[in-house]
Amino acid sequence: MKKIIIALVAALTTIFCFDISVYANVGVSAESAVLMCADNGRILFSRNAEKQLSMASTTKIMTSLIALESATPEREIVVTKEMVAVEGTSMGLMPGDSVSMEELVYGMLLQSGNDAANTVAHVIGGSQESFATLMNERAAEIGMKNTNFVTASGLDDEGHYSTAYDMALLACECMNNPEFAEICSQKKAKLTYGNPPYSRTLTNHNKLLWKYSDSIGIKTGFTKKSGRCLVSAAKRNGVTLVAVTLNAPDDWNDHISMFEYGFSKCKGSFICCDLSGVTVKVAGGEVSKLSVELAYNPEWISGEPCSCRVLLKPVEYAPIPKGTVLGKAVFCSENGIIDEVPLVASDSVYIKPVFDEEPENEGSLFHNIIKKIKDYFFGGEPIDR
Repeated sequence: MKKIIIALVAALTTIFCFDISVYANVGVSAESAVLMCADNGRILFSRNAEKQLSMASTTKIMTSLIALESATPEREIVVTKEMVAVEGTSMGLMPGDSVSMEELVYGMLLQSGNDAANTVAHVIGGSQESFATLMNERAAEIGMKNTNFVTASGLDDEGHYSTAYDMALLACECMNNPEFAEICSQKKAKLTYGNPPYSRTLTNHNKLLWKYSDSIGIKTGFTKKSGRCLVSAAKRNGVTLVAVTLNAPDDWNDHISMFEYGFSKCKGSFICCDLSGVTVKVAGGEVSKLSVELAYNPEWISGEPCSCRVLLKPVEYAPIPKGTVLGKAVFCSENGIIDEVPLVASDSVYIKPVFDEEPENEGSLFHNIIKKIKDYFFGGEPIDR
């Protein structure tokens, strides 16, 4: 009897220990994978998401983020021999070249240049070791608890590793940086650098930008040890998803499958917001108050709660054309701001006339004054003195 009970417990344990991917019914080739909703941090799919693995050039996601956060994009750098003394993929830097920090980020996120990553490490950190410390400090701030950075480029090292879950957290953080998001979404970029600087075109290694219409970035990676690694993001109907695969022979299709599954479970819809009682005080206008409306309806995840905060000036002065921006509505979830939508005038307000009553109105004060003036100058009855 005791053996039967033990067997039943073991069987139940096995049932409840199945990987999430079994229930999600998503087929992936990856050793480790995760699909996260960037808007609320919800995990929609995972396979060995906490397994520590090397992540190859997806490392440059962190290097690029620190580059954008630590220096002005226009900062010009003169490349040294030490900076470009690295093997592997390259954006074509040579000692003596002049290149901006922004161009280095393009070189990392599009061309996956190890020379660009090495240059950033030396310029910001002073050395590879010091820059790795900065990377790990930033990782801790993001909540990447199972990650350790050793190289800025992602070249293999025993102590260099992360997890699919941690890399998803990093991707969500990066996509909140407008400049990062803009750069990693580009299929191609024309840059000018060198000695002397000359124009050249970099092509993004992330083929999902061509293969999947909802794709908006992030970064590829590959070494023999790591296999094919990919961190990507896609957006549809106001919902942003982030997918990560580590050691995935069929990574493009893995990500497309995960995204399609994710968008079927995490759908966007327009947010309804009742502004019928919201008005702005008007000074000097035909009316004393004016109603407002949203410039556009924001989208958010269906069924997910959100709040709206209206910000308006205390008073506006006429004239106010219809559509004039009068303030904004800030839509928030429990994880932060969803969108900030301009509030615009729902109608036009004209300046209030100086005189309320028409001159033609017999008996009005204005009419009587005008009549007496005319009579005085043009032969009417004399004005009493």
